[in-house]
Amino acid sequence: MAHGPLTEQIIKAFDTMPVQLQAGARYVLDRPRDVALLSMREQARQAGVQPATMTRLAKRLGMDGYDDVRELYAAAVRDGDIGFAGKAGVQVVSQKLKGDKALAADMLNSIGRQIDQLATPASLERLVTAARALASARRIYCLGLRSSHSVAWHLHYILTLVGDRSIHIDGIAATGADVLSKATSRDVLLVASVMPYTRLTVELAEYAVEQGVAVVAITDSEVAPLAQIAQHAVIVPTESPSFFHAMSPAFAVAEVLGAVIAGRGGNDALASLRHSDEHLAALNTHLKPKGSKKSS
Repeated sequence: MAHGPLTEQIIKAFDTMPVQLQAGARYVLDRPRDVALLSMREQARQAGVQPATMTRLAKRLGMDGYDDVRELYAAAVRDGDIGFAGKAGVQVVSQKLKGDKALAADMLNSIGRQIDQLATPASLERLVTAARALASARRIYCLGLRSSHSVAWHLHYILTLVGDRSIHIDGIAATGADVLSKATSRDVLLVASVMPYTRLTVELAEYAVEQGVAVVAITDSEVAPLAQIAQHAVIVPTESPSFFHAMSPAFAVAEVLGAVIAGRGGNDALASLRHSDEHLAALNTHLKPKGSKKSS
């Protein structure tokens, strides 16, 4: 959820709040989805304030207590109250107060922390398990739509350099899904989608499961639609100071998966890479450094 039910109200009252309430309010603004899902104590811990501060914040906003705030946000999640405009309003206010450089720094620091989260033992175990499942497949079908398109496409491109097992599910002339007609239980569907989830992505993943095709998902929550049906799910953070969700962590996961799969390909992958190098050289695909000479 990119826009919380109390976003506009919080923005209007923000400047008049004490420092501690501002810290709690900023958490509610920046993490509306977590407001619906996490306990008040956990939210207070992440916001760096006492639980009582969250209660005072709720009363400042006209609520009887923080449970009312959580229920309001939970209802918004259930009703699909998702959009970019509300969070854009938060960004505009923050950017005006702190400046463009501060926004850029906040975004980059946030991405850095998110990448660090992916290197924890539990996350690495998921990554490696997913990569092994992909590496053992006969075919790897790669699916990602809208903001997740680049994630799926990048992994597909990496895999085309080390073999011919990858098939990208594109949407040209609405025929993209047709390639799944040849998928079997020996294949795997790699699918990427983060909130707001694209309906067609989820529907195609459900179809693949019905056909006996294993699903490896790159998504943003344990309760995301794809996580519920995937055999393996890599969970990526997407929170961002920007109005738009962060895709860098998902993109990084695609790069890691590609590298691990390539490494497990052994001599066959090396032979395919040599062939790719020769093909690209024959077409003069890449610019050569100035002053380089052809070998005699």
